[in-house]
Amino acid sequence: MRVNRTRRFYNGCLLTEAHRDCVEVVLVSPRNPLNVGAAARAMANFGFARLTVVAPFEAHWREAKSAVGAPELLRNAQECATLAEALAHCTLVVGTGTRTRRKAEQPAILLPVLVPWVVEELARGGRVALVFGPEKHGLTRDDLSHCHLLVEIPTDARQPSMNLGQAVAVCLYELARSRPRDAESAQPGAVSPPADSGTLDRLADVIEEAMSASGYAPPTMQQANRHDLRVMLRRLAWLENDARRALGLFRRILWRLRHPGSG
Repeated sequence: MRVNRTRRFYNGCLLTEAHRDCVEVVLVSPRNPLNVGAAARAMANFGFARLTVVAPFEAHWREAKSAVGAPELLRNAQECATLAEALAHCTLVVGTGTRTRRKAEQPAILLPVLVPWVVEELARGGRVALVFGPEKHGLTRDDLSHCHLLVEIPTDARQPSMNLGQAVAVCLYELARSRPRDAESAQPGAVSPPADSGTLDRLADVIEEAMSASGYAPPTMQQANRHDLRVMLRRLAWLENDARRALGLFRRILWRLRHPGSG
């Protein structure tokens, strides 16, 4: 009887540590610390270590007993007041949820299709964020305006929602089982890195200011315009150099609008 001597290499399919270090899990306003702990445990299972918690309901979420084997991951997790702050340095932001109650404003894909997007982003030096919403209602329309993609986990229509910790585990498993050589051999397709979320937010802010200064829309439309700008800018897949150039352009336009008599 032959002994299978390849068993000790069962985890050889995991993404490299360098690639996993460029993937972040972001939990938005989680209510139950046990779910935060379960998410941390799932991250540890698949070798992911970067966790950010946005505006948690419970102050003592770092003490969750459900983070079996991952207490250090919880201690090292970042806490942010806003989603924009949490995503500022990320270049591909993937929101999670379903389309049962809303129409997606960004490309919506099923989870198995996500891997090529992530592999391409890692190959061109980007950082990826997987964003999960609160247990009761998931990500809001405003939350999703910060996302480049909406990914859905295929589930039975009779029970489309998943526990937060389970959703994190399923998504990370799908990423972890992608072959490391896919990301290593992919050729960068850009002459500059992709624009991160913080740069796009600054660009949206200055465009919004220029719109306001030019009388483009009444103040009552400000919130809707801000939302639409965030969504549109992420659809355009900006490179960092192009986004910074556009930022300078709109800042100059704004200055001219505010100083019409200047030379």
